[in-house]
Amino acid sequence: MTRHLVTSGLIAGFIVASLATVLQFAFLERNILLAERYETGELSHFAASPDHEHGATKAAPKAASEQDHDAHSHVQDNRPFWLRQVNTALTMTLTYCGYGLVMVAGMAITRHFGKTIGGAEALLWGLAGFAAFSMAPALGLEPALPGMAAADLVDRQTWWLGCAVATVAGLGMLAYGVGIGARMAGIVIMALPHVIGAPHLDAFFGVVPPELAARHAAGSLGVGLVAWLTLGGLCRWLLDRTA
Repeated sequence: MTRHLVTSGLIAGFIVASLATVLQFAFLERNILLAERYETGELSHFAASPDHEHGATKAAPKAASEQDHDAHSHVQDNRPFWLRQVNTALTMTLTYCGYGLVMVAGMAITRHFGKTIGGAEALLWGLAGFAAFSMAPALGLEPALPGMAAADLVDRQTWWLGCAVATVAGLGMLAYGVGIGARMAGIVIMALPHVIGAPHLDAFFGVVPPELAARHAAGSLGVGLVAWLTLGGLCRWLLDRTA
């Protein structure tokens, strides 16, 4: 039985990873490549501004851009383009295979205790995964692009993990908890990471246009929603086949 669960999780994860990789290349990769051009100074979102047409104030934005680079430098990615795409696909595969294993295990445990998971419930599981690993963390830490200023990486990763775990636990208590006390506790647990607050810098600065950052954040959440809904449906379908 364990072998079938592992196989189901890996198959579902691999299929969803393939879908997410295609969506990544179609909707998000261009944002990353464009942001890298701003990060290296090849492009500047101040250059075409109407306020700077006559050259009187061009120097100030340029100086600010250079100051941003000094204050928050990034290591330029000099890998061949094809290698970057392969690494993206491998990262997606490992990530969603892990998510698939977790979701299959959760569904199997739920069924063991007599709970039914139909098609609608499978989509709710997918929505729960999206809420825990995409939406809730994004409320504190937006999906970032190269050239965007951000707090310490370890601090951000720690907060992201705590937020994801708290959201999973809170949603589980809301869905399967017994009594009003358990449901209230679930809400408190989900809110706790946001009450503590995600790590941020004291000031905003960077070289990436805010319009590009907003487009990338919206696209990332859209890709995540499609991937998680697909993962929920696939995990349930594969579990039914193995059963």
